[in-house]
Amino acid sequence: MITAATLAVVAALSVGPPWISIEYPANPHDRSNTGTMLYVHVFHHAQPIAYPIEGTAEGFVNGERRSIKLKFTETARPAVYGLSRQWPTEGVWTLVIKMSRGENSEDGATAVVELGTDGEIASVRVPTRQQGQWTIPVDVSMTEIDRALRARASALAVRR
Repeated sequence: MITAATLAVVAALSVGPPWISIEYPANPHDRSNTGTMLYVHVFHHAQPIAYPIEGTAEGFVNGERRSIKLKFTETARPAVYGLSRQWPTEGVWTLVIKMSRGENSEDGATAVVELGTDGEIASVRVPTRQQGQWTIPVDVSMTEIDRALRARASALAVRR
């Protein structure tokens, strides 16, 4: 039997946008996730929730465009996933990490993680737009990612 309290909880969970955030550096004292570079946190509004995530490492290595599908590990913390390094150390790389709570791209959020030449995280952004009181994540096209990667690769080549 569905109670009024159950309906109130379901209604509360359906309000508000999803969110994704990156925790870096990973805690080196957490032995359950040895080798983890960063953690991905997934939220629905303010509540941690285990929506599916996927991602790719997008890069340029020796002038050649590369794309590597990422594998994430579950952690002991709810709605937190670990990511270890799965791409080469050479080249220019951006991690594109997406969470989704449905088929609609508006039901997801994307973290764009740019890596520096030292392999460390240089920046993290979650592209958004304002809609009333909400900060809504927006989809990121691979064209945007490719353009930014090419610009970073060109800037690196000029410095060398």
